[in-house]
Amino acid sequence: MALNGNLRINGDRLWESLMEMAKIGPGVRGGNNRQTLTDADAEGRRLFQTWCEAAGMMVTVDKMGTMFATRPGTDAEALPVYVGSHLDTQPTGGKYDGVLGVLSGLELVRTLNDLDIRTKHPIVITNWTNEEGARFAPAMLASGVFAGVHTLDYAYARTDPEGKTFGEELKRIGWVGEEEVGARKMHAYLEYHIEQGPILEAEDKQIGVVTHCQGLWWLEVTLTGKEAHTGSTPMDMRVNAGLAMARILEMVQAVAMENQPGAVGGVGQMFFSPNSRNVLPGKVVFTIDIRTPDQAKLDRMRARIEAEAPAIAEALGVGCSIEAVGHFDPVTFDPVLVGRVRDAAERLGYSHMNIISGAGHDACWAAKVAPTTMIMCPCVDGLSHNEDEEISREWAAAGADVLLHAAVETAEIVE
Repeated sequence: MALNGNLRINGDRLWESLMEMAKIGPGVRGGNNRQTLTDADAEGRRLFQTWCEAAGMMVTVDKMGTMFATRPGTDAEALPVYVGSHLDTQPTGGKYDGVLGVLSGLELVRTLNDLDIRTKHPIVITNWTNEEGARFAPAMLASGVFAGVHTLDYAYARTDPEGKTFGEELKRIGWVGEEEVGARKMHAYLEYHIEQGPILEAEDKQIGVVTHCQGLWWLEVTLTGKEAHTGSTPMDMRVNAGLAMARILEMVQAVAMENQPGAVGGVGQMFFSPNSRNVLPGKVVFTIDIRTPDQAKLDRMRARIEAEAPAIAEALGVGCSIEAVGHFDPVTFDPVLVGRVRDAAERLGYSHMNIISGAGHDACWAAKVAPTTMIMCPCVDGLSHNEDEEISREWAAAGADVLLHAAVETAEIVE
């Protein structure tokens, strides 16, 4: 049964929650730095738990630190409907990436409480640990363990740039739960997120009905050259790992452009060693990020990069090794749930369009274990993973309204 088209969430209350959470782990220019398993992450978790318990939910935590806040259903045997996203951010992240999905789930429950609406299926709000992967690669780590893609031991052994392990840091901040990861079952999973791209704003649409998610490979490249003085080493006697990196970056650009439309590739992280102004790097480590919704293209791009990068390095006398540190295949979301999102947007009078997610999300792994879909709202100029990330109150509320209707229809209203 669908909700009446007049029923909406409390947009002001949602916005106030977003702004309150944004006070935790502030960035340097208006965004957030609340990286996973930091003290700021722990503080954000505590605030979220307080809000959930005030809304009458029971909060439990699994061994990956993922939080589950449950609003009971009327049928004790019915599997829960899950909504959520993540509270961790990039080092220079915005106030909405991930957070909007978690706090819209909270607002959904608050609205049901206000209206005294009961559902057959429980509704569970989820805060997945380490979605971003900024501190511990790969991204979507906890949802990956939940879906059986990674083992718990693998996740606990991930290290950050300072050599600290995921398992140690999870314990340090006090968020290791007792629940076995992946033990709970899902009736469905819905995730609301900002688009993180410019399409919805450019098309003047309020809602993105997400039909697919791009596949992804993160390929970590390690180049080994020879440290040498930049001023006194002749050009023809250098073993320049930095030059090899530059040429590989050009190659990645070419590979992406030759696989248009619908393919992207680039590098967002690199480390030079010793990283001195007048020393040629002896070691360069960087991560290539390639994505496309087309499986054949994704396979072809990876194969070409893994073949050409070592050849480029070898021509310069530079050693090269490549390790895959993140991956998921293209995802097709559940057509029934996609239809519910589209119907909800139409019922509520919101303009909408089908869209493919360019970013990875926990929904990509959830789709391996339960019917899954996503909802998106625009973000200004398509900016995300940037402290200038911005959305409007109206955009935030519109997507939360659609989430309310699609999730409650899935959870089945009890009259």
